[in-house]
Amino acid sequence: MAHQHSTRFLQIVDDARKRVRETTVDEVKARLDHGEKFLLVDVREESEWGKDHLPGALHLGKGILERDVEERVPDLDAPLVLYCGGGYRSALAADNLQKMGYRNVQSMDGGIREWREKGYPLAKG
Repeated sequence: MAHQHSTRFLQIVDDARKRVRETTVDEVKARLDHGEKFLLVDVREESEWGKDHLPGALHLGKGILERDVEERVPDLDAPLVLYCGGGYRSALAADNLQKMGYRNVQSMDGGIREWREKGYPLAKG
């Protein structure tokens, strides 16, 4: 069952979404299947990452993303697709990365929850 988010949280997510490009789970899966080169970034908590994540993803939790991203991804034009549980935290994270100068950032709407529902592959641990 999806988490019930507070009104104020949803307001800041909606505000971020005005500035962020979003993509769908199906679009990300198709891009991966076609061998497109982009970096998947999981912005969930460490405990969530440990349970499962998208194959080939890089873990940079939302709590450390802004602090550590430049070291891990120095190219401001690198194509990045961020995801979280449902697409809310990734929208906020994508907005911040854009403020830091990253120019090719997307948030995966639906997140890993929808990825799981569709039966797409996951990596463990």
